[in-house]
Amino acid sequence: MFPIIEKKVLNSQVTLYRFAAPFIAKKVQPGQFVMLRIDEKGERIPLTVADFDREAGSITLIVQAVGFTTKKLATMEVGDAVADLVGPLGCPTEFGTPKKAIVIGGGVGCAIAYPQAKALAAMGVDTTVIAGFRNRDIVILEEEMRAVANHYYVTTDDGSYGEKGLVTDVLNRLCEKDTYDLVIAIGPIMMMKFVAKATESFGIRTIVSLNPIMIDGTGMCGGCRVKVGGEVKFACVDGPDFDGHAVDFDELARRGAFYRVEEAHACRLEEKQHG
Repeated sequence: MFPIIEKKVLNSQVTLYRFAAPFIAKKVQPGQFVMLRIDEKGERIPLTVADFDREAGSITLIVQAVGFTTKKLATMEVGDAVADLVGPLGCPTEFGTPKKAIVIGGGVGCAIAYPQAKALAAMGVDTTVIAGFRNRDIVILEEEMRAVANHYYVTTDDGSYGEKGLVTDVLNRLCEKDTYDLVIAIGPIMMMKFVAKATESFGIRTIVSLNPIMIDGTGMCGGCRVKVGGEVKFACVDGPDFDGHAVDFDELARRGAFYRVEEAHACRLEEKQHG
């Protein structure tokens, strides 16, 4: 069992959880994920590790309550425990040796972008963070991002905070004025797609972190297959990081929508049983 030792509501749908998981905390690296299962009858869901403390033996997960399991997790409190946390899984991010980098997070994708920005800052890289949200009410991790970034920009779709517009608006402006050798983009599929299109025109190495449907997280089920450079890859063992210029984002989006009807049905059943 893995107890929750801290819970912090970041906005109406997104919650931070810190779990006691000493063996995972000892080995996890930026970019890796865990498979979480609430109880023995629950489904397994992949969650990227947002932070870790090796000395305290804890890992931090930031979760958006959108499906059956994540909504159930949102009802749990400090002291409650989940049955399984398996990891670390996936390949750590290969940063290379950049001098100037841009890290882009879209919505809850900022939770995954944060450890990347933190790691780059620790390497002494001049790091710019661009965070995009629909509106001011759902902005998360601003203080944490500002603490590790040399430059921080926030955009909102409605202009209620920061700059009105898209992350690509800021990205294009920065790349036209300066030279960067790495961009990391994490967030909605279409956001990553258009970030990759923008950086390709500037010839900037671009990493995206993919979170397709997964069942076991160890490469056995094949559910998380993605097409990269015309070849089939498995996000759980070959990723979750991939070359953003080689990912087939349109196929990724189609596969991601496969089980929306079933997910909505499961949520309705849960609400009916506990409503």
